[in-house]
Amino acid sequence: MSSTAVPKRIALQRNLTANSSVASSNSATPFDSPRQSPSTTSLSSLASEAQEVKNTKMVDTYGNEFELPDYTIKQIRDAIPAHCYERSGLRSLSYVARDLLCLGATFYLFHTYVTPETVPNVYARSAAWAFYTFVQGLFGTGLWVMAHECGHQAFSPSKVLNDTVGWVCHSLLLVPYFSWKISHGKHHKATGNLSRDMVFVPKTREQYASHIGKAIHELSELMEETPILTATNMILQQLFGWPMYLFTNVTGHDNHERQIEGRGKGKRNGYFGGVNHFNPGSPLYEAKDAKLILLSDLGLGLVGSALYYLGQTYGWLNLLVWYGVPYLWVNHWLVAITYLQHTDPTLPHYDNESWNFTRGAAATIDREFGFIGRTLLHGIIETHVAHHYVSTIPFYHADEATEAIKKVMGKHYRTDAHTGPLGFLKAMWTSARTCQWVEPNEGAQGESKGVHFFRNRNGRGLPPAKLAKA
Repeated sequence: MSSTAVPKRIALQRNLTANSSVASSNSATPFDSPRQSPSTTSLSSLASEAQEVKNTKMVDTYGNEFELPDYTIKQIRDAIPAHCYERSGLRSLSYVARDLLCLGATFYLFHTYVTPETVPNVYARSAAWAFYTFVQGLFGTGLWVMAHECGHQAFSPSKVLNDTVGWVCHSLLLVPYFSWKISHGKHHKATGNLSRDMVFVPKTREQYASHIGKAIHELSELMEETPILTATNMILQQLFGWPMYLFTNVTGHDNHERQIEGRGKGKRNGYFGGVNHFNPGSPLYEAKDAKLILLSDLGLGLVGSALYYLGQTYGWLNLLVWYGVPYLWVNHWLVAITYLQHTDPTLPHYDNESWNFTRGAAATIDREFGFIGRTLLHGIIETHVAHHYVSTIPFYHADEATEAIKKVMGKHYRTDAHTGPLGFLKAMWTSARTCQWVEPNEGAQGESKGVHFFRNRNGRGLPPAKLAKA
C-alpha cells in the first residue's frame, strides 16, 4: 500500500470525536495478535459478535479505505528466513570502524588542507567548512544508527559488547545511551498507542486546539495555517526536537500516572515535571534502572569535559565548526528520520482498547534516501517496518526481512520508496501541512472509534470534523 494515493476531497459531516486519553494496559506484549476478523472466527463466536456494535468503515486522511491488520506476529516471524536473525559482532564492528574512520579522515583533510594558507578566499573557505559540517553530520548519524543497533541487541549476540559499543558511540554524540535505550524500548512495545507510545505521539483534536488557544469545534472553521508558520515550526522541530525530547519528553506520551512503573504521580512532561532522560527518578524508568541512568550521565560528563578542554585550548569558534554544527546536523537527521517513520497521512493511531503490537508495528512507513540512506545511514530509513516487528535483526539483513514480511502484510505494508530521496525531503513538508492532529472517522462505531487518522486545517485530504458548540 503506497502512501501517495491521490487525495480525495470528500466532504463529510461529522459528530463528536472520541476521547483518546485512556488508561494504560500493561498486558500487551509483542506476541499479541489482532482480534480475529469474521473470516477467521468460528460460527459460535460470530453469533456472540453479532450482539456487539458493528465496526464502521474507516478511511485515512486521503479518503482511502483502511482495514485493521489481520495477521499475527507469529506469521511475521515465521516468514523471515532464519539467517536474517543471525548477528555478527565482527561485521558490526567493521561498520563502526568505517564510520569513525570517515569522521577522522574528514576532519584531518579539512583541518590540513582548508586553511587560510591553502584557501585564502574567506568565502570559499567558509563554504568548504560548511560542507564539512554537513558531511560530518551524515557520518555522525551513521554512528548514531550503529549505537541504535546496540540498543536493540542487533549489533551482536553479546549484550556486554552491545552495551559497551553503544555507550561509547552514543556518549560521543551526547546521547544518554542507557536512558535512551530504555525509553526507546518502550516506544517499540507501544508504537502507535496514543496513551503509551514514547516517540512522536500526535496531538488529539482537543490537544491541538488547546495548543493554539482555540475550542475544538473551531478547528473546521479556522483559516489555513500560513506556509511561513509551517516552515517556522519545522525549523524549530529540527533544531530543538531532539534535546527537548531528552529534557522534557516533549513528543512522548504524557500519561505517566497510568504507567506500570508507578513513579509518575503528579508528573507531567515539561521542564519541572521530572520527566527527562537524565534523572534516575524520572517516571520513564524503574528503580532498578538508576545505575544505568547514572552511567549514561557519566558518559555525557566525560565527553562534555573533553569538549570543554578542546574549546578552551583551540577556541570555541573552532569547536563550534568542528563539533557543534555537525552535532546539529545529526540532530536534524535523527528527528527527520524518526518523524517521517511515524508520521504520514496514511498512518493510523490507536486508543489503548483498539491497539495491539501487530497493529502498532504496522503503523510505520518505509521511505527511500538513496546512497545516503542505504550506505551512510545503514538503511534505517528504508527498512523501518521490519525493524518494528523484529528489532533484533541486524540492518544488513533488514532488506531481505522486509521482502519476506511484505508477503504477510500485503496491503498493510506502507512504503513511499518510489518517490526517492527528493520524496523523502518533500514528505517533511507534506506531513507538516497535513498531519496536525488525529481523530476517529465520522460516526465511528465499535472498535473503529479507537482508530484515529490525521486531519488538518489546511484543506488537505478529508476536512476536520464539524463539531457542535459545547
